[in-house]
Amino acid sequence: MKAKDNIEELILKNLEGLNENEPLDGHFARFEAKLNAQHKKKRFSFNVVWKVAAAVIFVFLAANQAFIYMSPNQQSSLLTAFSKNEVTLASVSSEYEEVEFYYTNAINVGLNKWNTLTTDGFISDEEQQMMDTELSEFEDRFKTLQEDLAANPNDERVINAMLEYYQAKLSVISMIVNKLEEVKQIKNNQNVEI
Repeated sequence: MKAKDNIEELILKNLEGLNENEPLDGHFARFEAKLNAQHKKKRFSFNVVWKVAAAVIFVFLAANQAFIYMSPNQQSSLLTAFSKNEVTLASVSSEYEEVEFYYTNAINVGLNKWNTLTTDGFISDEEQQMMDTELSEFEDRFKTLQEDLAANPNDERVINAMLEYYQAKLSVISMIVNKLEEVKQIKNNQNVEI
């Protein structure tokens, strides 16, 4: 109570001086304009991108687990349902199955973007032939790795080689597609400026 009385007394003594210090003309209008400008700005944050990516991966993994749970007699997953005749990491363990599922989906997304850029006319025939050659080399390597995995299903070296194969394929496709999308964006910006 005593502190409250001191504050009241201080305010009452200086009331006249406090009332003289008004903000400059137009202060409230400028303040309101700044508040409105802040509400209009949309902030792009990589945290949001990472959260969305994590949510998408979680949904894929949850769907895969639900599929496994719903079909216990078959002992298969979404990935092995599509490739029953092939020896893959999914045949080694469920953890590798999830990793393989992630990489194959990410690679397919990259190839879909490539196909979109092809139909949009941003890829020449020569570039398409180069990509086809790269993909056939990747497929040859994958078949060799599958044979090695079939012969040695528990060999960590073969499993690591399969994982490195997926990483390399994904990084090559992503790098090429990202560069082509940058070129597309630059061309679109130049067309807008003209």
